Amino acid sequence: MQLNLGVKIRELRRRDDRTQEALADTLGVTSQAVSRWEAGGSYPDMEMIPAIANYFGITIDELFGYQNNRDAKIDAIIDKINSLDIPNRGDGEWIDEGLMILREGLAEFPRNERLLISLAETLHEAGWRRHDEWIYYDVEGFIQYSYDTQKKNVYWSEAVKVCENLLGNAMDQMVVSKATSLLVSLYRVRGESEKAISCAMRMPSIKECREYLLAGATDGKQEAMYIGNFLLKAAREFADKLVYGLIANRKHYDSDLPIEKVKGAIAIFYLICDDGNMGQYHNDLIKLNLYLSRLQWERGYHDEAFVSLDAALEHARALDAVCDGKEHFLTAPLVSFVKFDTEKNPGAAKLLPAAWPIWGNPDYSEIKKEIEKDPRWQAWVERTQN
Repeated sequence: MQLNLGVKIRELRRRDDRTQEALADTLGVTSQAVSRWEAGGSYPDMEMIPAIANYFGITIDELFGYQNNRDAKIDAIIDKINSLDIPNRGDGEWIDEGLMILREGLAEFPRNERLLISLAETLHEAGWRRHDEWIYYDVEGFIQYSYDTQKKNVYWSEAVKVCENLLGNAMDQMVVSKATSLLVSLYRVRGESEKAISCAMRMPSIKECREYLLAGATDGKQEAMYIGNFLLKAAREFADKLVYGLIANRKHYDSDLPIEKVKGAIAIFYLICDDGNMGQYHNDLIKLNLYLSRLQWERGYHDEAFVSLDAALEHARALDAVCDGKEHFLTAPLVSFVKFDTEKNPGAAKLLPAAWPIWGNPDYSEIKKEIEKDPRWQAWVERTQN
């Protein structure tokens, strides 16, 4: 282990393009001492170990080569955060627990990029859940953000700092991409549009994204798998942006236009998975059908609203059926080579009433009061719990 310590010091020094003299000056020893460490002729005093680790921006475990143990700990922290199912929850009860888990992890691994980007993502979500009085519609019906209010959002302020730091220092390109994406959203809601546009312009075009390129990177069954993955992920992102496009202008809701558009988004998933087996993408159909039910009720199509609620429940049960911790394959022709893993964590159906209607804008408070008075609502809620 001690011999490896000298080798590790040399590797880190060369990684950071630093001289033996620079390290020696920082530690208050001679360059000859550093040279002997690296050659295995002698070893640093134990009290110097924390300073050496700090100099290279790593943990003591990493310095001694305990990388596997370190990675296992970080994986466990990320797994805890994933188990909270933050993206699919409508509540904010997870916020304090999630942030505590990540802050404790970063206390042990202060510069770990995976934990830092996870913290930024969690802060970003927390900001949405804990601060909801910041959106309004202007006289033309377009959505606007109350910038002064957003700038006081402590979660978003911290998330901006974390992402800006990652943008300047992260080595993992995937982390840089995630930080850039988060900053686009955070700058936008804070009224810093020029910064948001600048960040967005750093990213590749659709034809240069990973999923699109993979779809053209090989042939045979592997190509079929990548094409299927691209189609489904593209459908997900398309549906999400379509809904936001509707929400962005309140006047869209003066007609049946939102209903038809959401139905169209649902149809795209069935165009790809024409046998109805959506695998993990059942979750997307849950969201779209819940929102569709809200739109239908608002326009007076009350019977249709409950048809959509039943559709959401059907997809939730289908999702629960594959949440067994095993590997699954989709079965429709276009996606028959697409596989996915699920956690052993069924329970999507029970979350439906609390999640309704998924997208909160335009304001749905009065609509919710109305639909809950209908006896069919309580009957539907009871079915979700059974």
